[in-house]
Amino acid sequence: MNLALLELLRSVDTPTVCNAIEVAQGKRGFNDFTRRTMLCSAPEEPPVVGYARTAKIAAIDPPTESPEFTKVRRLAYYRHMAEAPAPSVAVIEDLDFPDCIGAFWGEINTSVHKGFGMAGVVTNGVMRDLGDLPASFPVIAASVGPSHGFVHVKEIDVVVNICGLEVCPGDLVHADRHGAVVIPAPVVPQLEQAINKLLTTENIVLDAARKDGFNFDSFVKAWTEFERSRT
Repeated sequence: MNLALLELLRSVDTPTVCNAIEVAQGKRGFNDFTRRTMLCSAPEEPPVVGYARTAKIAAIDPPTESPEFTKVRRLAYYRHMAEAPAPSVAVIEDLDFPDCIGAFWGEINTSVHKGFGMAGVVTNGVMRDLGDLPASFPVIAASVGPSHGFVHVKEIDVVVNICGLEVCPGDLVHADRHGAVVIPAPVVPQLEQAINKLLTTENIVLDAARKDGFNFDSFVKAWTEFERSRT
């Protein structure tokens, strides 16, 4: 992904990316996106864009392995995140879903991952410390809670499921307050052109609707032109 595309993706919301993928594919029916309402720690900040670094966690029950083994895996997790090529996104499945109780994503952990150079987090788990999380590191999570429970890392660098969205290590992820989407690799070379085409097409209706004197007749005219141009 070149810098121009990265900056463009950071400037548009996730629904725009979903629509642009359909434009690039030339058909409707794209469905690699989250399936439930998600929360964003910083909805006013640009979207999270990057390649997935994945892991699975749990928190309801304490780990069954020895403390030494748990520590080794925890450090292996942080090394995996620290060595991620930029741009990267932490994509973490909480195995306790939908009854997650352990907030892995608070002030300390988000600051650590931001320090590693990561762009943000997508998780079906819990976040906390709202108001104290670092700037420019959004967390897109399924819930908010006060405690970390017995949170611990279970698996690293595996396929994860985030609210119905399957994410493989290395997938290109775009996420914001609407949820998350995986951008198919074959679409990436055409995505910049597709986004620009989509925005131009949408403006056919939007410009007409915002003009004084807009009525049904002008709607029909704009919509007819829009239909000819859209996917």
